[in-house]
Amino acid sequence: MAKYEAIAAFRDSEDKGRTYHKGDRYPFPANKKISAKRLKELSSSDNGLGYPVIKEVKDESGE
Repeated sequence: MAKYEAIAAFRDSEDKGRTYHKGDRYPFPANKKISAKRLKELSSSDNGLGYPVIKEVKDESGE
């Protein structure tokens, strides 16, 4: 599974209002199942905030 990081602070309305801060890993816990639709929504401007709040990150091993 790809790894994601918050690029802006946001409150996840689909996770009981959990707050993520810039630099936090998404999701928490890391093994939590998140739909592809939700990942696309949060990584684009097609969400309630109107701007991306997460980005995909590469791990150190290059995967």
